[in-house]
Amino acid sequence: MSKRIAAKYKISRRIGESLWGRAKDPVGKRNYAPGQHGATRRRKGSDFGNQLMAKQKLKGYYGSISESQFRRIYQEAARRKGDTSENLIGLLESRLDTVVYRMGLVPTVFAARQFVSHGHIKVNGKRVNIASYVVEEGDVIELKEKSRQIAIVVEAQQNPERSVPDYIEFDAKEFKAKFIRAPKLADVPYPVMMEPNLIVEFYSR
Repeated sequence: MSKRIAAKYKISRRIGESLWGRAKDPVGKRNYAPGQHGATRRRKGSDFGNQLMAKQKLKGYYGSISESQFRRIYQEAARRKGDTSENLIGLLESRLDTVVYRMGLVPTVFAARQFVSHGHIKVNGKRVNIASYVVEEGDVIELKEKSRQIAIVVEAQQNPERSVPDYIEFDAKEFKAKFIRAPKLADVPYPVMMEPNLIVEFYSR
């Protein structure tokens, strides 16, 4: 297990909000940043600081994506027609690990990334083990039959913490979903407010 995954709740504490809205998140009890000086009073951020925080928040939510990978996603969003901030959200929600997380097969996006990399997921009938794989409209994502009794899946199905958003059509009995469309910001069930417009400003400096 990487240090990033092992310390995932430090991300919430650094941000000061429960990024994933989970009951286990300790940010409610320790609403200050981690580290020796974490309990010091938070200062009002500058424009740059707010833009940076918006970027860190969105990166953290999707499993603390690396800076180089996140920048590539942003560049693709900027290259496409339309609103760059909306394109960014659509691309992040089109990642295979995100779709698996939205299906409710696993409790966290970190677990979803590991689940995909271990070869438990098929897209249009073919095994895909790349978490950053971009799912297209109409693609069918399913859990391999041999993987359906894994403890983490059974637990997630018995105790669902999240509902499946309407841009994913999910068949719980078949452990299969159809990706209907790339969503807009307003469609995504974020537990906290995301501000992709500030990220556009950050990269546009």
